[in-house]
Amino acid sequence: MFRKRLSFLRDPFTWWIGFLILLLVIGLACAAVVFVQGLHVTNLTDLVPWGMWIGIDLSSIALAAGAFTISALVYLLRIKKLMPVAKTAVYLGLLGYTMAVLTLLLDIGRPDRFWHSMAYWNIHSPLWEVTMCVTLYLSVLALEVTPIVGGSDVVQSRWPRLGGHMVSVHKLAPILAVVGLCLSMLHQTSLGVTYGVLRGRYAWHRPTVAVLFIVSAVAAGPAMVVFASQVASRITSKAKIKPELLNIVAKYIGWVLVGYFFLRVWDLLYLSYSVGEVGGETWQYLTQGPLAINFWVGEMLIGIIIPMIILLIPKWRTNPRLQILATAMVVAGLILYRWDTNMLGQMVVYSYLPYDPAALFTSYLPSLIEIGAGLGVVAYGLLAFTIGVRYFRIIDHYEEAHEEHVLKPVSIPAMSGD
Repeated sequence: MFRKRLSFLRDPFTWWIGFLILLLVIGLACAAVVFVQGLHVTNLTDLVPWGMWIGIDLSSIALAAGAFTISALVYLLRIKKLMPVAKTAVYLGLLGYTMAVLTLLLDIGRPDRFWHSMAYWNIHSPLWEVTMCVTLYLSVLALEVTPIVGGSDVVQSRWPRLGGHMVSVHKLAPILAVVGLCLSMLHQTSLGVTYGVLRGRYAWHRPTVAVLFIVSAVAAGPAMVVFASQVASRITSKAKIKPELLNIVAKYIGWVLVGYFFLRVWDLLYLSYSVGEVGGETWQYLTQGPLAINFWVGEMLIGIIIPMIILLIPKWRTNPRLQILATAMVVAGLILYRWDTNMLGQMVVYSYLPYDPAALFTSYLPSLIEIGAGLGVVAYGLLAFTIGVRYFRIIDHYEEAHEEHVLKPVSIPAMSGD
């Protein structure tokens, strides 16, 4: 009897959950220190006010872009067979946005004032627009995930009536997809605009940042869905995939990477034009300085070129292992791009003295408190994803799709020849 009681300790799932809970506890403890003592316990300064937490925020929002991207493919382009993949994408989208909100609560220093942007509108600020869109889109994602939770065995067996009401929200899926597409496109772009309008930071003040933010998210969001689905299907039988569905999404990612590669090169050339003038140090810092390995190896080679080639060649794209490798590279490249963009404008600052602009260089290394709190946020995301796979069937491509709720094409009556 005693051995049977301890048999659960031999289950890898138990150890995985225990590890994530441990990281979550550490993160909560670090967050408590930040809330009580303030941001001075971090390594954030006036020169570098946006550090690791903002990196997690920018990355998690971009990796959540699979929600609006794949939902648009299903409900607007009417690729109905991708509906099971959209279920995974929506759930990951909710996790990504809640992770972003958690890091922002840490970073703003006064989390008790998070509601101020709702009460005191500043329509001239891109950050205000981002805040409003993120808040509204988070509500949309919560509604889109409601049928997933309501249809789970846990809810249906214990609260069948409540589960039925939750599942009925799926009737709003086409409307929510359209609203979510508008909100997400707005703030994904405005995140780049937030950097692009800062004239005092030359590395950010350029028109390409906003475009790169949305295009990189449209590539990396679906890549996160494919990667998570493939990996989960190899770890647990609770995740059931149809390779042909993921192959469709993988092909789409490959072509988006082509456009992303073109835009990234264009952005690099834009920076290179200023060599020898104000801003030349920024180009050198990115391509030859401390961020050079991140840029050339991480962003360009691993994040774009290699996965683009793999996903555009049918024989390689349909190979499960290569597909996992390629999508993991896209996700890693997105994280590095967000990190490089965020840090570049803070590492190189110009002192605009009359007729003598000089570049000032600084450095940043996150403190243990920042790392601990950041790991707690990541652990939350992994824990919620694990629960979703095991209990909510978020990766089940064989589950019957609700095709009756897909938007129907508008029929245009034929013109008579009279």
